[in-house]
Amino acid sequence: MHITILKNLFANFLQVRRMTRHFSRRVMLDSVVRTGVGREAPGALSRNLAAAALEDRDALLARLGSHIDGLTERQAEAIRARVGLNEVGHEKPMSWWRHLWHCYCNPFNLLLTLLTAISWWTDDLEAVTVIGTMVALSTVLRFWQEARSSRAADALKALVGNTATVVRRASAADAAPQAEAYFGVSLAVAPPRGVEVPVRMLVPGDVVRLAAGDMVPADCRVLSAKDLFVAQAAMTGESLPVEKFAVHSDASVRNPLELDDILLMGTNVVSGSAAAVVLGTGDGTYFGVLAGRVQAVDRGPTAFQAGVNRVSWLLIRFMLVMAPLVLLINGYTKGDWGEALLFALSVAVGLTPEMLPMIATSTLAKGAVALSRRKVVVKRLDAIQNLGAMDVLCTDKTGTLTEDRIVLERHADAWGETSDRVLELAWLNSRHQTGLRNLLDEAVLARAGSGGAPGLAAAYAKVDEIPFDFERRRMSVVVADADGRHLLITKGAVEEVLQACDRVLHDGAEAPLTPGRLARVRAVASALNDEGLRVVAVAYREPEPARGAYGVADERGLVLAGTIAFLDPPKASTPEALAALAAHGVAVKVLTGDNERVAAKVCRDVGLAPRGVLLGGDVENMDDAALAEAVASHDVFARLTPAHKERIVRLLKAGGHVVGFLGDGINDAPALRAADVGISVDTAVDIAREAADVILLEKSLMVLEAGVTEGRRTFANMLKYIKMTASSNFGNVFSVLVASAFIPFLPMLPIHLLVQNLLYDVSQAAIPFDRVDEEQVRRPQRWQPGEIGRFMLFFGPVSSVFDILTFAMMWFVFGAGTPARQTLFQSGWFVVGLLTQTLVVHMIRTAKVPFVQSRAAWPLLAMTGVIMAAGLFLPMGPLAPGLRLQALPPLYFALLPLILLGYMGLTQWMKGFYVRRWGWQ
Repeated sequence: MHITILKNLFANFLQVRRMTRHFSRRVMLDSVVRTGVGREAPGALSRNLAAAALEDRDALLARLGSHIDGLTERQAEAIRARVGLNEVGHEKPMSWWRHLWHCYCNPFNLLLTLLTAISWWTDDLEAVTVIGTMVALSTVLRFWQEARSSRAADALKALVGNTATVVRRASAADAAPQAEAYFGVSLAVAPPRGVEVPVRMLVPGDVVRLAAGDMVPADCRVLSAKDLFVAQAAMTGESLPVEKFAVHSDASVRNPLELDDILLMGTNVVSGSAAAVVLGTGDGTYFGVLAGRVQAVDRGPTAFQAGVNRVSWLLIRFMLVMAPLVLLINGYTKGDWGEALLFALSVAVGLTPEMLPMIATSTLAKGAVALSRRKVVVKRLDAIQNLGAMDVLCTDKTGTLTEDRIVLERHADAWGETSDRVLELAWLNSRHQTGLRNLLDEAVLARAGSGGAPGLAAAYAKVDEIPFDFERRRMSVVVADADGRHLLITKGAVEEVLQACDRVLHDGAEAPLTPGRLARVRAVASALNDEGLRVVAVAYREPEPARGAYGVADERGLVLAGTIAFLDPPKASTPEALAALAAHGVAVKVLTGDNERVAAKVCRDVGLAPRGVLLGGDVENMDDAALAEAVASHDVFARLTPAHKERIVRLLKAGGHVVGFLGDGINDAPALRAADVGISVDTAVDIAREAADVILLEKSLMVLEAGVTEGRRTFANMLKYIKMTASSNFGNVFSVLVASAFIPFLPMLPIHLLVQNLLYDVSQAAIPFDRVDEEQVRRPQRWQPGEIGRFMLFFGPVSSVFDILTFAMMWFVFGAGTPARQTLFQSGWFVVGLLTQTLVVHMIRTAKVPFVQSRAAWPLLAMTGVIMAAGLFLPMGPLAPGLRLQALPPLYFALLPLILLGYMGLTQWMKGFYVRRWGWQ
């Protein structure tokens, strides 16, 4: 059966590997920077970047030992020797033997190993075989599954070699060697020029050239820029690119992500070009500090690890008390201390749920296979149960709640009324501009269609273009109609376009842009901004006389046509997914680096009514006690830094929640590491995938909801085994104590206990494949040792009642009350004990009536039937003498069904009382 599981795992993860080859490759950001002075704290690095943003250009270059024409090769080599390569330290994979030890090392495996050693010392080879097999199977199965999951996750990484364009100048001493090294020609003079070097070779002081499509290779200060747009989504989660300049405009802004002239490693250039000087490399970059923070984070035990350890020690303490008690009572009453020791050892083995590691691993492995079919790769098996126990999901906004693309949401006149004329003008502007189209232009063209309104493309021809620049913050195109009349169309930031307007289009007529009308226009634009929309104004005029060339001076006397507004739209599946998560008891909190208006707007659109929005600045100013209260009462957190996200996750965990975090950016990595279960996606940056426990092949909350329900099914099946084992073992020990006190021989031999325990364990091997009632997946489930202890004390004595009835039956009905007839007594109890222990799983696997309202899966039913048949066969068949059993009389088999039916009836009645009093987990 377990071979089948492993074959399925292998087949499914090969399928995952094939699927991932079709996904877009991402640049591997798995390199950070060494500064030679050690890793800086985030606060210190932020202050240094803010200071560099305001520093005079020449003074900054002098401080770095650089020049506007860059470093010489010799200077770069000297600095590299001091600070190291431009690489980020990352978590090293665990060696195979450490991984194997990690899979073996848990309280039960250690205890079982001790019992195996004692059994070997006492020549109890049956116990050695049974216990050793359980330990080996659970350890190897866990090792194999986690190793395959890790390899599947590694297959998602695209290792791409990256280069940067660096300006190198030549000194008189090394001009010729440098020129020859780079160009293969010896020159007397080598002027500064751009050369391609591996990113890992960059050093502080290098001057780099950046263009559209380039990844920013290190933390840099912009020296010059032209139309520079940078995407910072990996850092902030904000969909739209941000503008960068050669100077920082607001000295009060200190957040590195908001500095106008600072570029951070891991972001990328969307459009424009720039020259920049490298400030920090490797572990000395903002990204490097985050990577170091992820590695330095001691995530501590997850909810699963802490829970299973508490349950393990509860059962171990119970065994450590009861086994010595059995030894003392039997040694004192029977006088044979050697036989009493073997019997007590057998009881200890029986009391220890040795199948728990194997059942847990098998169940988790089955869950991993099921999740892989649902586009979920599980890197660490424990994460499956943590998904089921999760009651708070913290998620970013972009690409999770939204589609991670910009769409044109509205096209309206100056009064906010929908206007097709505004859309036509915006389409003509976007269609005919020749600069690099940004996401807004693509959204306009997509909304109107490739041809615009019917006949619009054919009706106008382009005449000229006035390109965008960051001083005007607008751009214009001039088109001509069939009659030769020219039309200048301007699109840009609202205030900058309004400065060039003196009229406004209203009800199809042009009217003067009076102060009252201007205030009205601004109010409409502000209302759209409050809804989280990015607003762009559209204006036009018909220049007279028409000519062939136009310039910035022609952007005057415009007529404001209206505005177009953009939004990253919510996914259609998001409201349904949020409703499903809420129905399963999972609260969703949005943690984003984007602005609060956009975040609140998206939340409202997907049906997540936020109880309040907390900003990163507020988080910064709160102590842990105040923030813990705020975290509990707020659902949306905006303008957050990575440290803020991590802190919020930790405070939620400290408040008793099992926390999941879904993110894919560099800024999400610390929070992914701190969460009970970190969830990322296959297209995430490497540092996020490395920190995650679960990787989604589709960034969708619906996929995650499937993972939550699968985690709860997995946990419910593990809990069945623990409840069944704890209650059954407690009942058996109680029965042994009663029998040992009054019966002049051992109620069961050590070999009987071991065989019974082995058969009982085999019957439970099918539990991972059992069905789970829907009621058990509706709420978060977690380990509750107190609940298990109460369950054990409540249901254990039920089996003891029928054990004692069996003792009485064997003593009084069949006369098996003397040492001479002890084999008959032991055979009778062997059968009853095995059958009741095998049936108990069906009684406690559900709160409903077993076999009627809730039926087990066929593998469990089949295994139950096989083991019960084996239990009846052993005393009656040829193996009986070797096992020191004997055939039972026909009357026994007539009374046996009454005992079993009575046991099932009383258990069901007690279960009803228990459910009404304490509920059912």
